[in-house]
Amino acid sequence: QVQLVESGGGLVQAGDSLRLSCAASGRTFSDYRMGWIRQAPGKGREFVASISMEGISTYYSDSVKGRFTISRDNAKNTLFLQMNSLKPEDTAVYYCTANLLGTYYSLNYRYWGQGTQVTVSS
Repeated sequence: QVQLVESGGGLVQAGDSLRLSCAASGRTFSDYRMGWIRQAPGKGREFVASISMEGISTYYSDSVKGRFTISRDNAKNTLFLQMNSLKPEDTAVYYCTANLLGTYYSLNYRYWGQGTQVTVSS
């Protein structure tokens, strides 16, 4: 089992930046491919970014590529999502996820955090 706890969400204006963190506990953090998934109000879940176990390979949705950066610190069991140039359409609940069961662009993860709200005003 892996427990995931997100932090860093909030209310910001368009063009601002936020950094999400995800603290993991339980099994060995570096054993898992991890990612961020978001869900906007009234919409389905959407892939945002994912990262390989060692943190070398990263993958992004077209909607965030060039603005968001996923990273991990395996020594501190923490996953990050640096979000720059935020837009109102980035408003969503952001979930930290672990143990990817499909491709790097998949929504199929075994473990999910509770989510953190990000709201971007125009």
